[in-house]
Amino acid sequence: MVALRDIPFQKIKDKLQVPRPWDMVIIFVLNLLIAIPVFIIIHQNIIDPQWPFQIDRIVLFVTIVVVIQLLLRLMRRIIIICIALYLIALLWGSAFGNYGFNSVFEDYRFMIYTMSDSPNPQDLILTRLLPFPSKSRILKAVEYENPKVRNFALMATTKDFKNVRGYPKYRTIIQCFAVFKEINSRWNYVSDPKGREYIANASESLLYFSGDCDDHSILMAACVKAIGGTPRLIHTGGHIYPEILIGDKSDLETINYLIKKVLFIKESKGKQIHYHIDEHGQVWLNLDYTATYPGGPFMSEEILGALTLY
Repeated sequence: MVALRDIPFQKIKDKLQVPRPWDMVIIFVLNLLIAIPVFIIIHQNIIDPQWPFQIDRIVLFVTIVVVIQLLLRLMRRIIIICIALYLIALLWGSAFGNYGFNSVFEDYRFMIYTMSDSPNPQDLILTRLLPFPSKSRILKAVEYENPKVRNFALMATTKDFKNVRGYPKYRTIIQCFAVFKEINSRWNYVSDPKGREYIANASESLLYFSGDCDDHSILMAACVKAIGGTPRLIHTGGHIYPEILIGDKSDLETINYLIKKVLFIKESKGKQIHYHIDEHGQVWLNLDYTATYPGGPFMSEEILGALTLY
C-alpha cells in the first residue's frame, strides 16, 4: 500500500477539486449560508444610518456576499473540505442546541422580514411633568419578591413559549412576554369604589385577575421584575399602563420579528408595534391590558410621567 506521504500534493488537491461549473454553484450556495448569519451579526452591532428604502442593509449584504465569494473562490481547490467542515459544524450545532440548520433557516426568515418590515418609533409626547400619582403606594404594591407573585410568573414561563429556541439573548424578554400573555388573557377590568382610588397589591390581584388599570400595571410590573425584566409605569390623563425595556433599536428589530413571526402571529398580523424611545435611546414596549400582543396600540399618546422599576 502506498503511504499517504508518497502521494503528490497536487494529486490530493485534484481529487478534492469539484469540476466546473459545479464548483461555482457550490461556492455561491455556501456563500449565502455563511453570509446570512454574518450579515445579521454585523447589522445588529453597527450604527443604523437610517437610509431610505433599506439601502444601507442592501449595500451591507451585497458587500458581505462579494467578500465571502472572493475568499471561497481562493479556496475552491479544497471546496469539498470547506463544505464538509461547514456541514459538520451545523450538525454539531443542531445536535447540541447551538447554531444549526434550524438557526440558518430562522436567520434567513429574519433577514428577509427585517428588510421588508422595519418598525418606526412613536413620538414621545410630553406636555407637563407631574408627580406620579400615588407613587409610594404603587411602589409598595409592586411585590416582586412575594413568593406568590414569583411563583405565578414562573408558572407562566413554563406554560407559553417554553420551547422557543435560538434567541438566548432575549430569553428573559420572551419569558416576560409569556407573563404578559397569561395576565392579559385572564384580566377582567373592574372599577375602583366610587370616589376612591383603590390600589391593590400584586399578590391580591392574583386571586381574581380583576381590577382597574393601575392594578393591572402593578401586577404586570411585579411579575416582569420578578423574573429579571425591567418594567416601568406610564401615567397619562386618567390612565396608567406598563411598559417593558427591550434594549435599543437593533434589539427592536429582533423583538418585532419574534412578536410577529414567532410568538404572537395571529394577534399581531398586519398590525404595528407601539413603543417609546427614551432620552437614552432605550426602547420601551407597551404592555397595556387593552393589548392582545406586546406593543399593542396605546390608549393615549400623551405622557405625563414615568415610574421606572430598575
